[in-house]
Amino acid sequence: MNKTAMRVIGNLGKDAIANNVNGKTVINFSVASTERYKDAQGNIKDKTTWVECSQWTESTGLLPYLKKGAQVFVEGKPDVRAFTTQDGRTGASLTLRVVSVILLGSKNEAVAAPPEPVPAPLDIDVTEPLDDLPF
Repeated sequence: MNKTAMRVIGNLGKDAIANNVNGKTVINFSVASTERYKDAQGNIKDKTTWVECSQWTESTGLLPYLKKGAQVFVEGKPDVRAFTTQDGRTGASLTLRVVSVILLGSKNEAVAAPPEPVPAPLDIDVTEPLDDLPF
């Protein structure tokens, strides 16, 4: 049994799209995962890998949250496909058949300070002595 799994953390390149294929729902989206490294000269470089994702599901509840820039953790089974371009060159694409998606946040999400606490209004008559407790 092949238990190869692939995990990707990255940002969505565009809004996810839901399609109906033979009576089943598939959500398609692309994730950009960027790796930072130093080259031979010591310069910091970024290498971005795009992964096309397909999630076959019965629920589209996650769809409104899969928007461009959203950061996700995606796990699934990888599928590499070779193709020939119109000009005769060979290419390859990486597709992930998604098993699970976890929303991690948004690229544009601002970190806000928690709101100041508002004191609750007192619901007692302050003229009563406070030392007459019933217990």
